Amino acid sequence: MHVETAASYIHSHAFLGDSHDAHERRTRWVVALTAAMMLVEIVAGWITGSMALLADGMHMATHAGALGVAAMAYAFARRHAHDRRFVFGTGKVGDLAGFASALVLAMIAFGIGIESFWRLLTPKTVAYTEALWIAGLGLVVNLVSAWLLADGHHDHHGHDHHHDHEHGGHHDNNLRSAYFHVLADALTSVLAIAALLAGRFLGWAWMDAAIGIVGATVIARWSWGLLRDTGAVLVDASLNPGLEAEIREAIEDGDARITDLHVWRVGPGRYASIVSLIAADPLSPRAYADRITVHEELVHVTVESHRCEGHHAPRLRAA
Repeated sequence: MHVETAASYIHSHAFLGDSHDAHERRTRWVVALTAAMMLVEIVAGWITGSMALLADGMHMATHAGALGVAAMAYAFARRHAHDRRFVFGTGKVGDLAGFASALVLAMIAFGIGIESFWRLLTPKTVAYTEALWIAGLGLVVNLVSAWLLADGHHDHHGHDHHHDHEHGGHHDNNLRSAYFHVLADALTSVLAIAALLAGRFLGWAWMDAAIGIVGATVIARWSWGLLRDTGAVLVDASLNPGLEAEIREAIEDGDARITDLHVWRVGPGRYASIVSLIAADPLSPRAYADRITVHEELVHVTVESHRCEGHHAPRLRAA
C-alpha cells in the first residue's frame, strides 16, 4: 500500500511562465533598441517640426517605458517566485506591469491626439527629407524588435490548449503586450512615412497632423485591449469556461454535484481552482483533486466535499 507523507502535500507556488527567463532576455534587448531610437526620433521630430515623427517618437518613449517596466516585472517575479509573502506566487506581476503600462499609454495617446488637432488648425513647416530618413530608421528598429519578440510569442501561443476560450489565457501578458506594442509602433512609423511623403510630393501639409491623430487612435485601442485583458486577470475574473466545463465533467462522473466552483489565473497558463461538492457517498477530497489535476495548467487545487443524504444529489449551477 502506498503511504503518503506530509511532504507529498507540499508544493511550490512558483507559477511563472514556461519561458520566463528567455522572455526576460528578449525584453531587455528590445528596451535597449527602443530607448536609443526613441531619443533619435523625438529630437529629430522637434528639429524638423514633424508632428507625425514626434508622435512616433513619443509612442516609442511610452513603449520603452512599458518595456522597462516589463523587464523589471520579469526580474521581480523571478527573484520572489518562492517568497511566501505572495500566497499564490508572483505569476501576476507581469499582468500588473501590463496594466500600469496601458494606463500610461492611454494618457499619452490623449496628449498626442490633442497636439495633432492643434497642428491641424495651425500647421507648421516640416523638414520632410530629414524626417523621412529618421522615420525609416524608426521602422527598421520596430521590425527588428518585433522579430526579437515574435519567436517567444508564437512559441508560447503554440502551447495553448484546445479548451482555452479566454483572451490571452495561456499568454504571457508581459511578452504579449510588448509584441503587439512594437507592431503598433511599426504601423505608426509606416503612417508617419506616408504622411511625410504626401507632404513632400503632394503638398498635403495637413496630412502630417492627421496621421498624428491616427497614431494616437492606434495607441488608444492597444491600450484599451491590454487594460481589458490584464484587468480581468488582476480581479480574478472567470476567464476560462472550457476548463471549468472539463472540471465539472471530471467531478460529476457519478453522484457528486458541484455546488461552488472558482477557477482563476495565477500566472501565464497557470490556474488555481476551489471546488465545493456534495454527494451521497463522497470520495476523499484528494481523490476528486486527482481527477482534475491531470490538466497541467491546474497548479493549485482545493476541494471540499460534503455528504448529502439521498442517492441523487440535485445538480446545482455555480453562482
